[in-house]
Amino acid sequence: MANLKGKLETEVELKAPADKFFKIWRSETHKLPTATSKNIQGVKVHEGDWDQHGAIKIWNYTVEGKSEVLKEKVEFDDDNMSFTLHGIECHVFDTWKVFKPACKVIPKEQGSLAKLSIEYEKYKESDPNPDKYMPFFIDMVKDIEAHVLSA
Repeated sequence: MANLKGKLETEVELKAPADKFFKIWRSETHKLPTATSKNIQGVKVHEGDWDQHGAIKIWNYTVEGKSEVLKEKVEFDDDNMSFTLHGIECHVFDTWKVFKPACKVIPKEQGSLAKLSIEYEKYKESDPNPDKYMPFFIDMVKDIEAHVLSA
């Protein structure tokens, strides 16, 4: 039987301080369409509050020139400055049974390090890996870093 589960991982060096970068995700998600407008066109709270653990948000975004929508439930880990977006509904579930982007921000003496991952599970072996989402995620992180540094 084929292994249908996988995880894409990468690291991005940031000049932005970890606490300020994490704050955007933790309590200022509504600023993301401004910070990274070419990637995120909108994000709204469907259930809960912006900074509430377990809040459900709906994202409108563009990947490889194609508009997509993701409904997700967010999980925050404040002690480790990390978050996981648990995909609930969207077209990605046509291809993947599980889709969970995550980010952990690690403080450094100067700047920080963002550890990005996308956990996924395919329905069948012939389904592609969600590789196109990692460059999108990296680009978002770099835009958010620029936004934090310009504030």
